[in-house]
Amino acid sequence: MNPTFLRTALGLGAMLGALVIPANSAARDDSAAIQPWPANPWYWQYQGHPVFLAGGSDDDNLFQWPKEKLIAQLDLLQACGGNYLRNTMSDRHDKGFELYPFRRLPNGKYDLGQWNDAYWQRFATFLDETEKRGIIVQIEVWDRFDYSRQHWIPHPYNPKNNVNYTAKESGLAANYPNHPGMNRQPFFFTVPPLRNNQVVLKYQIRFVDKLLSYSLRHHNVLYCMDNETSAAPEWGAWWARHIKERARAAGRRVCVTEMWDDWNLRGEQHRHTFDHPELYDFVDVSQNNQKKGQVHWDNFQWVRRYLAAHPRPMNTVKTYGADTGRFGNTQDGLERLWRHVLGGAAAVRFHRPPSGLGLSPLAQASLRSLRLLERSVKLWDLQAGNRRLGDRAQNEAYLASRSGRAFVVLFPRGGAVTLDLRDQPGAWQLRWLDVRRARIAPPGPITGNQRLPLKTPTPRGFWLAILTRP
Repeated sequence: MNPTFLRTALGLGAMLGALVIPANSAARDDSAAIQPWPANPWYWQYQGHPVFLAGGSDDDNLFQWPKEKLIAQLDLLQACGGNYLRNTMSDRHDKGFELYPFRRLPNGKYDLGQWNDAYWQRFATFLDETEKRGIIVQIEVWDRFDYSRQHWIPHPYNPKNNVNYTAKESGLAANYPNHPGMNRQPFFFTVPPLRNNQVVLKYQIRFVDKLLSYSLRHHNVLYCMDNETSAAPEWGAWWARHIKERARAAGRRVCVTEMWDDWNLRGEQHRHTFDHPELYDFVDVSQNNQKKGQVHWDNFQWVRRYLAAHPRPMNTVKTYGADTGRFGNTQDGLERLWRHVLGGAAAVRFHRPPSGLGLSPLAQASLRSLRLLERSVKLWDLQAGNRRLGDRAQNEAYLASRSGRAFVVLFPRGGAVTLDLRDQPGAWQLRWLDVRRARIAPPGPITGNQRLPLKTPTPRGFWLAILTRP
C-alpha cells in the first residue's frame, strides 16, 4: 500500500471511529518492524537485525512531556546505549502538564466524540522522535490507575464529566474508591465476551483506533493491553484481537501482549498469555521484579522452560528497586535487571522514580555496561544456567554461557566461585566489567582444562567476569 494513502486512510478512519482500509490493499513490507527474530525467537529483531532492548526513563508516559523535556530525555537515553521505553497512554494529572485526549467544551464538560488535538500531537511527536533514534516503544493501552480513586473523579469517561452518556446509560458511577486491583470498575467489562456495554465501548474503540492511526505508521511499537491488570482475561484478549485486526486491515504486522498483576509467575493469571502464543506474540513478566535474589532468578527460568515449546521474547518493562521507593532498594533494582539480562530476557528497563532507578546516573552506567558486554559477546548467543559454578552461595553468582565460545558470570555483591572449564581446553581471555562505573579492564590470559577460580577485583562491587576466546 502507498504510505501516503495509508496515512490518509488511518486518519479518516480514526475520525469516523473505525479504520478505513480497502479490502484489496496489498500488505506492506514489515521486514523493518520490531518482531521476534526468526533465528532465535526468544529475542527481538529490528530493521532486519537482532537487537537487545534495554532502557530506563524518569516517567512512564513520556509522550505527555513538553517537547523540550522529552527530547532531552530521549537524547540522554540514546547516549548511554538505551533503546527501549515504556509508554502508558495515561492521562491522569500527576505533574500538571498532562492532557486528556478529548475536547473540553465551554461548559466544562468533555465531548468523547471530539479530540483534543494537542494530546494527539504530543503522541505523534513522541513516536516520530523515538523512531528517529531507533528506540522501541512498548505502549500500554489501558492503565487501570487512571480509572479509579482520585483519578476517576475528573476523568472524561466519568459520566458526570461528559455530554455523551449518563450514569444510568453507561453503567458507570461517579466514584470508584477501591484500589483498581479489586477489579470493580465496569469500564473494564465493556467488551462483548463480558457485559457488551456498547454505550461505553464505542468510545473506547474510537480511542484505540485513534491511537492506531498514529502508531501504525511506525515500525518501533509494541503493544501491551494493560498495566498490571487484574481484569478478566476476556478483556485483554478482545483488545489484542481488535488491534491485530486493525493492523492486518492496514497491511501491518504488530506484536501484542498482556501484563498481569500476579507477583507469582507460576500463577494462573500468567497462563492466559503463556498458553496462547497464537494471540500473544511476547510475554511481559515485569511483576517478577517484586521478587528478590535466587527466587527472582528461579521464577524467570521456570517461565523460560514453560515457554520452551513456543519460544517468544520475554520483556520486563518495569524493573523495581530504588532507595527512594517501596519495592526494594537500589541494589535490588540493579540485581533484578542484570539477572534478567543474563537469564534470557529480550528487553529490560528500569522503572521510573521513586520506585525505580529511571534514567539516573546509576541506570545510565548499567546501560553503558550492557553495551560494553555486547562488544565481547551477544546475549542471544548465551544460555543461562549455573551448573558450571562451584563453591557458590545462594545469590552469589549467575552464569550465562556458550560452550567453547563465551562465559559470563554475574557477581551482584562481589564474591568468589569456581568455573568448571575442564572440558574447555585451550586459551581464553578474562575481562572484568565494573557495572556501577561502566568500566572494563584489559583482557588477561586464562587457560582452560581446569576449575578456574574467579574472585571479584573488589569484595563488594557489582561485577561481570567475561571469558572469551582470544
